[in-house]
Amino acid sequence: MSFRFIEDHRDAYPVRLMCAVLEVSPAGYSAWRDRPVSERTKSDASLLAAIRQVHQDSSGRYCSPRVHAILRKQGRGASRGRIEQLMHRHGIRAIMASPRRGRTTDSRHDLPIAPNLIARDFTAPAPNRVWLADITYIPTAEGWLYLAAVMDLFSRKIIGWAMQDHMQVELASAALTMAINQQRPQTGLIHHSDRGVQYASQAYRNVLTGAGIMAS
Repeated sequence: MSFRFIEDHRDAYPVRLMCAVLEVSPAGYSAWRDRPVSERTKSDASLLAAIRQVHQDSSGRYCSPRVHAILRKQGRGASRGRIEQLMHRHGIRAIMASPRRGRTTDSRHDLPIAPNLIARDFTAPAPNRVWLADITYIPTAEGWLYLAAVMDLFSRKIIGWAMQDHMQVELASAALTMAINQQRPQTGLIHHSDRGVQYASQAYRNVLTGAGIMAS
């Protein structure tokens, strides 16, 4: 393992210095280099070239799970762990997406705005009396994912959620529908959210009305 480290970094550091730090002899390293190339080494070199190609084709966005999936489709049977190890050893990393799309609330619309029924009183006497809803974003190696969640104010538990690569009303509605199906709330529950277009849309309001929930 020490000889492999020296070989991978011989262009960056003096060989004798690395041998001294790792407590191995330069002669031993030279003997290791002069050995015939093993089948494993040849296989690693071939696999590394394929990894670099997939990574390059993705403009640097793919991390090891996606690289592994692409290579499997190409007929390569290398394990995910082996691919991850080679990528780490050779500094092949996914480029994170730019945070330009961080805004999740668009209140610039002409849709009706629900009255603020909780008036900044973020307490609830029992479960399923007040729900809070919001959307956040998660950066991944393939771009942004958006997470819509519904939280019960009393228990502080997430009772509904949905994730997509967009933040349209369907995302918010899916999280709300999950919460309704799981909790079966009684009529009179207050649903509080921001003034984003998703929550003010007629489609979202229809889900609330159908379950007897009051928008706030």
